[in-house]
Amino acid sequence: MNWDLVSVNPNEKNWDWKVLFCFWGVNIQSIIGFSLIASLYLIYNLNTFVVFFGTILGSLLVYFFSNLIGRPSQKYGLPFVVLLRSSLGIKGAKYFGLIRFLVGVFLFGIQTYFLSKAFSYLIRIAIFSLEPSILDQQVFLTFLLGMNPIDWVAIVMAIFFQGFLFSAGMNFNKKLIIFSAIAVYLGIMLFFFSVLLNDVKSTSQAFVNALNIENFLNKNNFGPLITVTSTIFAYFSFAILSFGDFSRYVKDDKELKKGNLSLLFNLIIFSFFILFIVSGMDTFLKENPENLSRILTNPNDIIGKLNNLFVIALALVFIVIASASTNLIINFIPSQYTLINFLPFSLSTKSAGLIISILGFIIGGFWLTYLSQVGALSFIDTFACFLGPLFGVMISDFYFIQKGKLNIKDIYSIENNSAYYYSGGWHVKAVYSVILGFIFSASTIWNINLMFLQSLSWVIGAFVTSLTYYLLAKK
Repeated sequence: MNWDLVSVNPNEKNWDWKVLFCFWGVNIQSIIGFSLIASLYLIYNLNTFVVFFGTILGSLLVYFFSNLIGRPSQKYGLPFVVLLRSSLGIKGAKYFGLIRFLVGVFLFGIQTYFLSKAFSYLIRIAIFSLEPSILDQQVFLTFLLGMNPIDWVAIVMAIFFQGFLFSAGMNFNKKLIIFSAIAVYLGIMLFFFSVLLNDVKSTSQAFVNALNIENFLNKNNFGPLITVTSTIFAYFSFAILSFGDFSRYVKDDKELKKGNLSLLFNLIIFSFFILFIVSGMDTFLKENPENLSRILTNPNDIIGKLNNLFVIALALVFIVIASASTNLIINFIPSQYTLINFLPFSLSTKSAGLIISILGFIIGGFWLTYLSQVGALSFIDTFACFLGPLFGVMISDFYFIQKGKLNIKDIYSIENNSAYYYSGGWHVKAVYSVILGFIFSASTIWNINLMFLQSLSWVIGAFVTSLTYYLLAKK
């Protein structure tokens, strides 16, 4: 038995709704989250209230599914991959859980590459502040795999920074999540007031102009509403499956529900700040004819247009905090647990974290010149089509087959007479159900006629798997 996978000590179940508020805040406070929200409101020419209500509906779906997947882990103190043993069997959970590891570690490496860009900018700012001519030296014009020495130092820093912080244990990770959410919100507020106070009248007017409320009730808005809803849900789908890794530390079911509902408030607050900042900055930037071509929704692009080195450096620090903490909860911790479950007698959180860091460095180093050019994301998207089906089989098993009850002793047993050993460690009915759900889910990516359903692939896979498994496993 590996102690990192055992049920949580009741004394350590101390997360309340405020911690979960920070957890969901960290989920949305990323460069991708910033760009997604800004794009929905400002780029796609959608009715503002369609986007707003689509965001609300999407967050309510996330709330519903997170409660479903979070409740058994909260009740029994089990991480996602251990709970998976109930439906797929001891060995089935071991190998299917490894899929979550592969997806997580690959995304960790990609996120680390983009995080290293912020470190790279900070290094360049530091060097430029000391002696600008240093950056013109030949050594900084030498490239390996598309990156110069500063870029390589930056990616090494990003790996060590994350690996050191993330392997300190869940108590420290809790503090890190709280600090990150509060710090980034303070940073966004500072950015908000700097934009507002620069020219209160013009920025406020730009914000009001961005609020398009005409023809909200037009029937043609139904399609965009569904699209926005499914897009928001798809953004959070990675967090949902592994939510048990965090909900196992929540005090009780009441705190779990309150905390998950805070996602809705996070999205409202974050959306307001983003819409105001992006529309206000667009007003300033378009005073320069060079910036008339497009509105900037990526925070890195916006920062690149600023002329104040101190403000740029401060903004980059907030980006580092936000990106690292998002990488922690979406990719690193789920990868840790699933890797430990694959080799429970050989690995701990620290050794698993070291393996993830090494793999993340390799993936990040090869991302620009090789992996991004050979369609690696399509490979990851395909494997990610297993995530919805895994959710579906777990929910169907816990609520409808096991009737909300688990045998904690047997869930850790590898004896062939244990309740979850099934057929040689595999529950064949569950495996069949997951593979069928995967086929339906993956078809939205690979079948050109079904690509319009791609944002719903997770839900489709979950529904097909849960229904199939119920019909096969019910007595």
